Amino acid sequence: MSTSIRQFRYETGESLNIAVQQIKANKIRSFLTALGVIIGIVAITMMGTAINGIDLGFDKSLSMLGYDVIYVQKGSWSTMGQWWRYRNRPDIETRYATEINRLIAGNPLSELIVAVPQMSTIQADARYRDRQILQIFALGTSHDYPRTASGDLSDGRFFTAQESAAGDAVCVIGDDIASGLFTDGRAVGKPLRLKNHNVRVVGVFKKQGKFLGLFSFDNQLILPLGAFEKVYGKTGMVTIRVKVKDEKRIPEAKEELTGLMRRIRKLPPGKADDFGINEQQAFKSQLDPIRNGIALAGIFITGMSLFVGAIGIMNITFVSVKERTREIGLRKALGARRRTILMQFLIESVMICLVGGVIGLATALSITVLIQNLLPDFPVSFSPMLVLASLVVSVATGVISGLAPAVSASRLDPAVSLRYE
Repeated sequence: MSTSIRQFRYETGESLNIAVQQIKANKIRSFLTALGVIIGIVAITMMGTAINGIDLGFDKSLSMLGYDVIYVQKGSWSTMGQWWRYRNRPDIETRYATEINRLIAGNPLSELIVAVPQMSTIQADARYRDRQILQIFALGTSHDYPRTASGDLSDGRFFTAQESAAGDAVCVIGDDIASGLFTDGRAVGKPLRLKNHNVRVVGVFKKQGKFLGLFSFDNQLILPLGAFEKVYGKTGMVTIRVKVKDEKRIPEAKEELTGLMRRIRKLPPGKADDFGINEQQAFKSQLDPIRNGIALAGIFITGMSLFVGAIGIMNITFVSVKERTREIGLRKALGARRRTILMQFLIESVMICLVGGVIGLATALSITVLIQNLLPDFPVSFSPMLVLASLVVSVATGVISGLAPAVSASRLDPAVSLRYE
């Protein structure tokens, strides 16, 4: 090992030791100096945690809907909240599924596999003996529904084609309904009371969780379409779920389905579509402004905090240089190089920022754990990349804020410094 490398290692170790001693000797001042960095690291970490959580929750939710399913509805997901755009459109009818399936069967090159009707309501209540669950999500559909939706059964089965065609009073329920009404854990074969009708449970879904942390898939009850209409009438919202052959060819599938719907509704050329063809990408377009808003707010708060923190660290480092002017002069008189003095104060600045970064990370992790415990369905994700990014930002802040004071210290004249009072 060369002399220069050994000397560099010695100087670095000595600078680290001096920095640690200075931080220990001025604990309160060091903490207050690092406070801006702590707040900045908490902000950047929580921002990244929120964005990662939204992305993970979004992907998980879309996997529940199915990436290879598109939906025919009265409105468009891309114009959510703008109901006036489609309020005068004719309603979607469940019979469209039968007509779409007939047209699919007549086209061997179709991008579509099967169309499934769905009529739903959120104003449903379910009872079993003296127990009741309010505002469950009830939907009527056909026996082909499992082909267009995820979700395995933990017990029982889905209703058959014969039960679907006859509109038999059978149902498949979510885990929350099963656990809420049947405390003995056995729901299959037992009757539920829906309004003035009894329906028999034939299957129970495994626990699936919530869509975007809002709508619970475990609070749904699925009936044959005929049974749904007997209980709730024909006033529910109608959707046609259509499974495609290849999720990578969703645009082509949407174009084909649009043509089929125009044909079914007998729309002349040039007339605008009076229906919506929806896919999961529309949810992403609705979610992006939220992500961007969180990112912008986080960047602003982080930038301001780190700026204030950097100014504070620079100021305190200048004060430290003034306090130790005689020490600097003595070290230089004994042969210390300029780079040694520069490294001493630069390392001290970086260490203060690193300590602040570690405290900020610990605080952000504690907040994340608290959110996960209080709101288990809220998507949050604390990733290793956030830790790395936070530490890099801390080091960069330390270097930037400590560079000017360190350079000024390294340029002090030994003779002048030794006379400094």
